[in-house]
Amino acid sequence: MDKEHVKGAADKASGAMKEAAGKITDNKKLEAEGKLDKAKGEARDAVGDAKDALRNKH
Repeated sequence: MDKEHVKGAADKASGAMKEAAGKITDNKKLEAEGKLDKAKGEARDAVGDAKDALRNKH
């Protein structure tokens, strides 16, 4: 697991917590921030996967 995967997992976890807190408190802004963080985490995972693929290809 490289840095991108670790950062991606952290972003997804914090995003999930923010989203859940936003839903519970009916705070649409916090919920949206959580969704954005989760999307950022998914993107970091994709970057990490691409880096892994390039490393394994050579």
